[in-house]
Amino acid sequence: MTFVIIPGLDGSDVHHWQSRWSDEWLPNAIRIQPSSWSAPDLADWSAAITRAVADAAGDVVFITHSLGCHAIAHWLAGAPAARIRGTFMVAPPDPLAPTFPVDRLPTFASLPMVALSVPSLLVASTDDPYCTIDAAARLADGWATPLITLDRLGHINSESNLGSWTEGRHLLRAFLAGLGLADSF
Repeated sequence: MTFVIIPGLDGSDVHHWQSRWSDEWLPNAIRIQPSSWSAPDLADWSAAITRAVADAAGDVVFITHSLGCHAIAHWLAGAPAARIRGTFMVAPPDPLAPTFPVDRLPTFASLPMVALSVPSLLVASTDDPYCTIDAAARLADGWATPLITLDRLGHINSESNLGSWTEGRHLLRAFLAGLGLADSF
């Protein structure tokens, strides 16, 4: 099995839990490589996801953060679910919020909400500046995925100072166990 990491806007820096996980815990993970990190284009990100899945050995579990949650939801709506075992989604921004930079993310601004075609889990923080808990619940409902709320972790990114984010590792392990993949890494 291969973990495919899909960061958010501008990618995940070296202090971000996604980077730490791939460096310290999931060394065989693949990170998508779109050419539009700073001015995201949905078609470019979708093509990068397709390339990463093609390069993956065996089944795939996605680990997404922020804008990456919207990218994978869109990609899954048009992709065959074969080989895709699930997606672990963390801190999606609310595209309806005034904090969503529509001018910088026009191709992500008005995506339809479609139930995900694979098992998934959405993790959100009670004080995320880019997504209220009510908005996270709306996204979870639209994607037909369970929502776990964590207290006061901000956007669950580098600024949250989570290090390797042990709590997130436990959540991912529990999610994988629910998929029958407890011994997959």
